[in-house]
Amino acid sequence: MMNKKKYAAMGAAVLLASVSLAGCGSKDNNSNNTASTNNASTNNASTNNGGSTNATNDGSTNGGTNATTPDTPKLTGDFEVQYFVGGYGDKWWTKVIADFQAANPDLHVKALGGPKINEQNKPRWIGGNPPDFVYIDGPELNDRQMVEDGQLEDLTDWIKDAKNVDGDKILDMLAQQPQQFDGKIYNIPLVLNSWGIFWNKALFKEKGWQEPQDFQQFLDVSDKIKAAGTTPFIHTGKYPYYINGAFLYPAIVSANNGDYTVLQDMAANKVEAFESDAVKTALGKIVTLRDKGFIDKASIQINHTDSQMLFLQNKDAFIPNGLWLPNEMSKDIPQGFDFGFIPSITQDAGQKIVANTSTATVAIAKNAKNKDAAHAFLQFVFSKAQASQWAELSGAPSNIKGDISASNAPSFVKDAAKYLTDPNTIVIPTITFNADVDKAMQDATDALTIGKIDPAGWVKRVTDVVKKVAK
Repeated sequence: MMNKKKYAAMGAAVLLASVSLAGCGSKDNNSNNTASTNNASTNNASTNNGGSTNATNDGSTNGGTNATTPDTPKLTGDFEVQYFVGGYGDKWWTKVIADFQAANPDLHVKALGGPKINEQNKPRWIGGNPPDFVYIDGPELNDRQMVEDGQLEDLTDWIKDAKNVDGDKILDMLAQQPQQFDGKIYNIPLVLNSWGIFWNKALFKEKGWQEPQDFQQFLDVSDKIKAAGTTPFIHTGKYPYYINGAFLYPAIVSANNGDYTVLQDMAANKVEAFESDAVKTALGKIVTLRDKGFIDKASIQINHTDSQMLFLQNKDAFIPNGLWLPNEMSKDIPQGFDFGFIPSITQDAGQKIVANTSTATVAIAKNAKNKDAAHAFLQFVFSKAQASQWAELSGAPSNIKGDISASNAPSFVKDAAKYLTDPNTIVIPTITFNADVDKAMQDATDALTIGKIDPAGWVKRVTDVVKKVAK
């Protein structure tokens, strides 16, 4: 029987899917800053794990739901799992791999994890000798690019009827369905995150400021914040996919009357989408922040943790980020600090909130040597028990459906869940841009925030790249 704590955690798991970092949490979805693996150097077919947290699990832990279904063959041989360690930490990965090892004692599971594992294993992917299973999160990995490069196993037919180790159909359990690439499925969302704007509840309460519900309210309260000597808004200029994911893309959808297909058209490299009035209007809102002096001038040169520290120190009142922020900064959060979260602040009065979700996905390498183990591991990680453990150990929701209102989930996660399940919220599904186009958008947004270009310059820079990659 599941105890109360586990039940509550499962509730947390039963909701969303998540995000990332070079930065830190997931940056999948319309916020990839990753580089194409096409351009990496050579062929290194060795099994080098590049100094990661490589660990071989000997299966001594508990909780090992049997990883095999009745019709699954006994698993043997080596099985390698690559996972990026960012804002969600690695406690869950350590646990789930140990559980899987315990359930499959004749299998030799190798964990290849760490904050630089994607970069370290890049030569192996290029050389056709990848790990069997990969968690697509963090820098240097772009699911769309991996699909285009033929690096991922086509899961389309397998996932249609695949069941987890408890006998539940996996697709029926997902809060967000897998993204399709030309009608095919290559990766499955494991975590559901929402981009959004964090604000300091305690500071706002002390100062009598109100959480904004639309862009004008955001401007109005920012005037008060600035007058009080606090900078209203900070972002991480070194990783501008944060401001794009949490501010620009919701602004584009709001300016497109709540229709997020404009982002899907951008992901499909349709030039006219980038030249649309919706994009120009959204860019104009960044210009408004810039011209009113609301953007912390330190933003352009700092990374995510530096910007987050300034936010925690009350130097800045708002910060665009993903739900992993509190977990990532858990050791630095001042006593009494209380996170507030709203998915978007760029909508006009009367318009719906826009939640730009992002997922961190898992996939099997097309050249995996142990595909039986990889499929079994997929069935293992998408169980409710593992989803519950994810919520407990990562501090973020998984992609398994559920209600977390009565759970022990942090208040900001409940805030996010409330928005994501509200019929008045527009939820943007995961969208991945071409890696080169994504990078161009990030660089252009940085330039826009410091006045090096105007919105027309942003569009020109980006569409020049779009035209190149679309050829």
